Amino acid sequence: MRSTRIGPIQSRKKGEISTEGREIGVLSAGLIIAAALFFVDPYLAGIAIILVISLAIVFFIMGETHNLPDLTCVLSEDAKGIQLVNRGNDLAVRIHVTLVPLDREFDLPELPVDGRHTFSLPAMIAEAKALVSYENRDGRKFSRSCSLSATRQDEDPLKPLFPTFGWK
Repeated sequence: MRSTRIGPIQSRKKGEISTEGREIGVLSAGLIIAAALFFVDPYLAGIAIILVISLAIVFFIMGETHNLPDLTCVLSEDAKGIQLVNRGNDLAVRIHVTLVPLDREFDLPELPVDGRHTFSLPAMIAEAKALVSYENRDGRKFSRSCSLSATRQDEDPLKPLFPTFGWK
């Protein structure tokens, strides 16, 4: 069986509607209901259109945040190890971590959602920078850098829980 899609072939049961089809169906039904409400009361139709627009925005955000791993590095409490954490919503594969200026490199085949992996270091480090490159299941490449410090906390309190709209 051949497929033009990249990745594993996902079979659907006969007559099953895809997620995109469901979204279009819900939005179409909302517009039809809004058109019918226009003849009853134009204000109710306006409220229905606002709800349909809100649903369209929700569907857009859901589509954009699908299959996004989000890896971050944190220095362990004893400063003798680096924890790699996947806070995203997809499996991260082909992970490569480089520690600057320590001239150390680590490779990890994959890290599941909410997974943690610790790389041990031979000695304590005060400060370093970790360059992390990885891919999601679909082969989309990502990279980021994380500052590691034993004395300072660099976590951004305003960062969203999951990456939206290309948050850097």
